[in-house]
This record gives sequence, structure tokens and C-alpha cells, in this order.
Amino acid sequence: MHATSAPGLVTGIDHYENFPVASVLVPRPLRPALIALYRFARFADDVADEGEAPPLARLAELDRLEAALRGAADPDHPVVAALRPHLEERRLSVDDCRALLSAFRQDVTVTRYRDFAELLDYCRRSADPVGHLVLELFGCRTPQTEPQSDAICSALQLVNFLQDVGPDWRRGRLYLPLESLAREGLDAQDVGAAVGAGAAGPALRRCIAAEARRAGALLESGAPLLRQVPRRLAWELRATLAGARRILELLEAGGHDPIACRPRLRWQDAPALLRLMHSPPRVR
Repeated sequence: MHATSAPGLVTGIDHYENFPVASVLVPRPLRPALIALYRFARFADDVADEGEAPPLARLAELDRLEAALRGAADPDHPVVAALRPHLEERRLSVDDCRALLSAFRQDVTVTRYRDFAELLDYCRRSADPVGHLVLELFGCRTPQTEPQSDAICSALQLVNFLQDVGPDWRRGRLYLPLESLAREGLDAQDVGAAVGAGAAGPALRRCIAAEARRAGALLESGAPLLRQVPRRLAWELRATLAGARRILELLEAGGHDPIACRPRLRWQDAPALLRLMHSPPRVR
């Protein structure tokens, strides 16, 4: 996806994804809207993360996206122009799209999180709105389904953070709560030292293991959602849950050291993913 952007902002990048995006499990009529939503979110995330642009340029581009969402931009932003027909036709929440932009702005300005509550607040804006929009597309966003979707989406974000401790540090960011590090006698600079050495020490591995258990518990708390959504969305969610569970398995198998060996899904994981997809949801 290429779009006009400020100099130094890199967009239209091919990205590795853990989880399915508009797969064959999604009904064909819904796929264009889901793809447009993904491209909007991916473009905005790239604005915050990629390229050499200074923070003010990144924030200006994100402001331009939000102005377009509000209908205040002239001319319209091409990414939003591609999304707008789907927002209108499917009556999707513009506020959820704006919440994503709020999180991406935070990525530009915030690099540390004091505790899990602060990190979860970020996830509520960086990940949960995607689940809200998918529920709206499938016509099943309710007071019952939304909290379970939030649990799954926040957990997926947390799993991604655990995968990317090294790459995030090299971007100047740390998504391990400082409070969690302190419980193991560590601080942010100890993470930097581990990234520099190419491996995590025992204390950092214990911290990551504890955060992995917390992410896994949150993921499983959302599993009842599978019984409350249309069958094809339920299978899409099974695939998504299987991907996250497999990443957590690989993280554990690697001694909870994503710095030395970043866990990621490969074709060799297909049997494990099928096993996890067909296992009963681990409802707790």
C-alpha cells in the first residue's frame, strides 16, 4: 500500500504477520472492508515506526490521517479515501479508527511503561479497536462480545511485544513494564545490555516468562468469544488463537529468550497450529 506521505516516512512495506488477515475464512463480501482497515492501520503504524523522519513529521502525518477521518482534510488522504466507502457502507466506528491513531501517536512520544496498567491502556487503543471493527463487520458487537474480544486483542499485542523485545529496543522502545523488571532486580538498561549481548540472562528470562504467563491467561479469558460469533469468524479466531498459543510455546521452548531466538511462525509449525486449532478452547 503506497500513499503520499511526508519525506522520510516509509510506507508500503511488506510485513511479517503472525496472524491471518482477511483469510479464506472471512466471507468474500467482507474481505474488501477488512483489507482496507488493515491497510489503514498498517500505514499509520509504519508512519510511527519506519523511516528516518523526525517525531514532529510523524505526528503531523498522523494528524493528517485523523483530519481525513473527521472529514476536515482537503484533499482527502488516499489511505482514508480507500477506507471511507467501507466505513459508510458497513457503518463502522470512526472513533475506533481514531483510537488506533492515538496509540500510534503514543509510539512516537512514549518509550517506557511504568507498570502493566499503563501497558494495557496502550493495548486498549492499539489493538482492541481492531477487534471492535471486526465484530461490527460481522454484526456481532455487543456488551457481551466486546470485553472478550478486548482480552484476545490485548493479549495478541502483548505476545507481539514479547516476540519483539530486541527489535523494539533498537527502535528505542521497551514494552516490558518497568515494575516487572524491578521485581527481578532489573531496569531498562539491563534489557539494553541483553540486546547488545545477543541473549537474555536468567533474571530477564524470568521476567519475560512471567509476562508470557500473564499474556496467555488474558488470551484464554477471551476464548468464550468463539461460542458467541458466527461460525466463520469463530474459525478465524481459532486460527488466531492457535498462532498466539504457538508463539508462546516457541517462546517457552527457547527458554523465554526472544533476544537470542525470536519466536516466529514458519511452515514447520503447521502441524502444531492444526493441533492447537482443533483443541478445545482453554477457557479458564
